[in-house]
Formats: sequence, structure tokens, C-alpha cells
Amino acid sequence: MARLKDITAVQVLADHRLRLRFEDGAEGEIDVAQLIDFRGVFAPLQDRAYFAQVRVNAETGTIEWPNKADLDPDVLYAVITGQSIPTLFEGITAIT
Repeated sequence: MARLKDITAVQVLADHRLRLRFEDGAEGEIDVAQLIDFRGVFAPLQDRAYFAQVRVNAETGTIEWPNKADLDPDVLYAVITGQSIPTLFEGITAIT
């Protein structure tokens, strides 16, 4: 499955909110606390100073933190634009 759009910019807002911009110009805010549980690799993100270290990884087209925790750009794009995420088998009616 091909990625929808790469993230090109991220801005840290209040609480656990981020403003994202995608390569097609779409942009908007997300509340990361509504998308993840702060457990495992995401536990350090509870700390606001650590959360603020988010950056765009141009190679993967998404955002990440110093511990390499990242979020799927397809999911983030869908949340911001309201579009659905294409599935691997979309359009297939039968497998023979």
C-alpha cells in the first residue's frame, strides 16, 4: 500500500496537540492523546518537554521522537482531512 501524503512540517501546540502540514498542502491539528496510549514506546511522550522534541523524518514522511516512536502518516492524514485510509485489498472482489 502506498502512502497517501508525506508530512512536511510539524508544530507543537498546547497539551499533546500538534499542527501538521502535508505535501499536498493539507494541514490541521491533531490531539495525540486521542490517538495513542502513553505506554511502551509512547510512554516518554507524556512528558511535555520530551513531546516537544517531535520532528519530521523526511525519509519516512512522518513525525517521530528521539526514541524513534512514530505515527503512521496515513492515519494522521485521514484524521486531518476526514478521508478514509485505502486498504490493500480495496477493489478486489474475489481471490482465486
